[in-house]
Amino acid sequence: MNRRRLLQHSTVLLAAAPLAGCTGQLQTFAGWPQARQAVQDLLLAEKVVASNPWNLSQVLQHLAQSIEFSMQGFPVLKGAWFRATLGAAAFGVFNARGAMSHSLDEPIPGAPALDASQALKASVDRLLAAMDAFAQFNATLRPHFAYGELTKPQYERAHLMHLANHWTQFHAKTAVA
Repeated sequence: MNRRRLLQHSTVLLAAAPLAGCTGQLQTFAGWPQARQAVQDLLLAEKVVASNPWNLSQVLQHLAQSIEFSMQGFPVLKGAWFRATLGAAAFGVFNARGAMSHSLDEPIPGAPALDASQALKASVDRLLAAMDAFAQFNATLRPHFAYGELTKPQYERAHLMHLANHWTQFHAKTAVA
């Protein structure tokens, strides 16, 4: 690799570092089965969402949207240059760390609004349906709005890290005395 190309790659990785965050959290879900079980468990032991204006149902809708858009296409994409450089580098950092860190109350650009009144069961069912559809999906996946083109294994890892990142804000619901 020549020096100019090395400098370009180093600059992209350094620029992507702030996107990656530095929480050091570990990935929570090793695969779809563990993630599916955790989603199903929300119906047995409901959680509350800390430090986020979204309720639990809205977070699950957001997670479902992300998985659905990977198959259908994201409503709005960042520019091609961003996806090919900073976005791809950010995914590379997340992938290497095995953990994602992003703003947990930021909607997907152009996505429909999240319904605060939607029942938890409906949101759980939607997320599980999206996960099942992704697991069975054999067509061409659509570019991620920030990371660009991802293979199916890369997308699965991105979705698992996305789920795990949001799971860090879930806490047991305490009974009111």
